[in-house]
Amino acid sequence: MLPRRSTIPVRVRNVTVGGGHPVVVQSMTNTDTADAAGTAQQVLDLFRAGSEIVRITVNNKEAAAAVPELRARLDDAGADVPLCGDFHYNGHVLLRAFPDCADALDKYRINPGNVGKGPQHDQNFATMIECAKDHQKPVRIGVNAGSLDQAVLARLMDQNAAAGSPKTAEQILLDAMVTSAVESAEAAVGLGLPEDRIVISCKISKVQQLIAVYRQLADTTRHALHLGLTEAGMGAKGIVASTAALGVLLQEGIGDTIRVSLTPRPGEPRTEEVRVAQQILQSMDIRPFLPQVTACPGCGRTTSTLFQELAQDIEKFLAARMPVWKAHTPQAAELQVAVMGCVVNGPGESKAAHIGISLPGTGEAPRAPVYVDGEHVTTLQGPEMAREFQQIIEDYVARMGEGSAAASSR
Repeated sequence: MLPRRSTIPVRVRNVTVGGGHPVVVQSMTNTDTADAAGTAQQVLDLFRAGSEIVRITVNNKEAAAAVPELRARLDDAGADVPLCGDFHYNGHVLLRAFPDCADALDKYRINPGNVGKGPQHDQNFATMIECAKDHQKPVRIGVNAGSLDQAVLARLMDQNAAAGSPKTAEQILLDAMVTSAVESAEAAVGLGLPEDRIVISCKISKVQQLIAVYRQLADTTRHALHLGLTEAGMGAKGIVASTAALGVLLQEGIGDTIRVSLTPRPGEPRTEEVRVAQQILQSMDIRPFLPQVTACPGCGRTTSTLFQELAQDIEKFLAARMPVWKAHTPQAAELQVAVMGCVVNGPGESKAAHIGISLPGTGEAPRAPVYVDGEHVTTLQGPEMAREFQQIIEDYVARMGEGSAAASSR
């Protein structure tokens, strides 16, 4: 992977974005922010799932008035999670009218396409930047294809029409997104906002267009970049599209913070988008978050569901234990566990993992060899197999912690 191109780190409460720091995972609530209790609970759920910055909607005076209470509830719960206020159309009014809101937020999201038109555009934008300066807050200049600054788009279209070799409409759209973001960042700096308080994003809903716009953006600016395929969709479609887009960009060293914008199923929690973002980073060996389970897909040699059930049990066990291990053995997040289903690849994959078990396939002896760091240490069988395998994992993590403690004492 290439070195990340953004060189200006941005401090957002207790989190640093860009400048070579680890890629940060973000998410956003879908509650009515005026409901401080309900929003606080969703922020807590997202934070506990691993979201390191949470964005909230601040769209009216009721929402703005509730932000200080929301912050207090999070502080009382011990959740030192940065809050980013998402402003459209009336941010310049709300930030001035509710200074306690402006102070309680840790970052402001400003969409240059939704701050007003004509002369009001620059004035409203300047007001929001002045608020950021007054309260010493960073901002995200967040351009979206669906709400692009039409004045910028019209200017580039006119220039393109006069050019000898005109560009396509798609390229003009991408150029306009980058131009809007970069010019807005330059304007913010011109108004006195330090460079190290600016993050930029250019979001669009098509994978190839997102890749193209961020490549162009990364070649144009040194500011920290927030990645996300906007309106990614639901379920497998949203997960696959986001992974395809973000994976390419991250592999090229582009991106300092990410959000996976999944549409949750009705009534289901918002936290899936956090886990998907973490899994993208972990699958690419960028950041570890949770021990990973290698499990075969199954075939005609694995007609029993035993290995599937054990793999599921172990994934749940690891997810439940990682918050506990994190306090004393954070390196447990890098643990590789294999739960395999037959003799074809079972022993090999089990030896390649830190801990592996090779369950018997159809017609094989009902015994499951267990490997630790490539060595066969025991063979399990019977109804207590899952519990015994979990204990082997627990013991391994304990030894990891002891090794770290011994090393730090030397």
